[in-house]
Amino acid sequence: MIILKDILHKVVIEAVQGSTEIAVGKIEFDSRKIEKKDVFVAIRGSVSDGHDYIQKAIELGAVVIVCDTFPENLEKEITYIQVNDTNKALAFMAANYFGHPSEKLKLIGITGTNGKTTIASLLYQLFKKAGFKVGLISTVKILVDDIEYKATHTTPDSITINHYLAEMRDAGVDYCFMEVSSHGIHQKRTEALHFVGGVFTNLSHDHLDYHPTFAEYRNVKKSFFDNLPKDAFVLTNSDDKNGTVMLQNTVANKRTYALKSYADYKAQILENQLAGLLLKIEGNEVWVKLIGTFNAYNVLAIYGTAVELGMDSLETLRLLSELESVSGRFQYIVSTTNITAIVDYAHTPDALENVLKTTNDIRTKNEQLITVVGCGGNRDKTKRPIMSSIASELSDKVILTSDNPRNENPDTIIKDMEVGVAAENYKKVLAITDRKQAIKTACQLAQPNDIILIAGKGHETYQEINGVRHDFDDMKIVKEILEQLHK
Repeated sequence: MIILKDILHKVVIEAVQGSTEIAVGKIEFDSRKIEKKDVFVAIRGSVSDGHDYIQKAIELGAVVIVCDTFPENLEKEITYIQVNDTNKALAFMAANYFGHPSEKLKLIGITGTNGKTTIASLLYQLFKKAGFKVGLISTVKILVDDIEYKATHTTPDSITINHYLAEMRDAGVDYCFMEVSSHGIHQKRTEALHFVGGVFTNLSHDHLDYHPTFAEYRNVKKSFFDNLPKDAFVLTNSDDKNGTVMLQNTVANKRTYALKSYADYKAQILENQLAGLLLKIEGNEVWVKLIGTFNAYNVLAIYGTAVELGMDSLETLRLLSELESVSGRFQYIVSTTNITAIVDYAHTPDALENVLKTTNDIRTKNEQLITVVGCGGNRDKTKRPIMSSIASELSDKVILTSDNPRNENPDTIIKDMEVGVAAENYKKVLAITDRKQAIKTACQLAQPNDIILIAGKGHETYQEINGVRHDFDDMKIVKEILEQLHK
């Protein structure tokens, strides 16, 4: 139990009905999880409004209600706290409840459209190899040093973040690398956290189902850097046209990385092969087991972050050469008949273009590139024709298929994608709604030495259809099909 007033530190309160001196249990924003003595924070979400569940929370045992509007009928034995922003209040309450764990370790946030998972995950790997206790909060998983937990969101809710940061603190973790999404920033999930550094990767077309304009999407990302403290650092990609925008109002120490323009951390690609990249970083050559120009940027961001955190530059280069690629990020296998199958999370136009250009850079003109791609349901519809346009321009054959249709008709999604295919590319494109059948068809069309790219889902091991998640692993399925076809 904790005294209510102790978890309200720095929460901007507009009105109170009842006592803040009472002992309370835990904090919840999901009314279904409420138990006796709990605090219920009513959040206005995109699907439901927590204010509609205040009475249910009280019936389940909540003794404190935090809301932005008091209900009509106030119960005498309940404490009601009115705030202007319940998301922000939740963030500060969670940090207070868990004892501000982000202040007890070095927390680094990575944001941008593409590259967040790779950078965060490989920084975790690098610092583990350097002998530190390390934490990771990513799209793929949450790691408290060596203990792994399943991730459900790119940036979890404020309670979950602080819960795992508290576990990391108690485990003696030195550094935590955390993906920071635009949703997470906009919904104040990262408020009240103490970051020692922030990394910006790039910005391209994504999440315009959530953000009404690209400008808002950019400005939400920028606000993360605006709020960093003076003793933190910002490391931004100066080759991205929005890279310098991220630095405009921050008081943190400004640092840049680039392949093309002037920057504090510079790299040059010497070799780009399916086996990896040979890079020259700060005048020193290093071989890494990652592929493509986009990964050269990721490696440079990792190098810059490590050096900013005080790691020796030559030791950092040595450790970079030992890093293994991240699950579902340009992950590939080669069949017994020399067909290469690549699985990648590319689910934005920019990411898909990067992966396709990388694949074209490392192949000869004699091989076919067959791309299997879809778009998610209940998400930004404007990127659908752009994705198919890019796929059909940069591939020899394209199969449009389901991704995670969620609550949309997958055939409707595919029709939206077909609009983007130019007339001269019609003959390249097939539409097969069933994703497994689409992958099988790609494998049947492939000849020895051909390359199959399966884009969009990457590390995901499920396909979400009408609210139900079905087992579906692109890498596992393509392996099985290639083995069956070429026994």
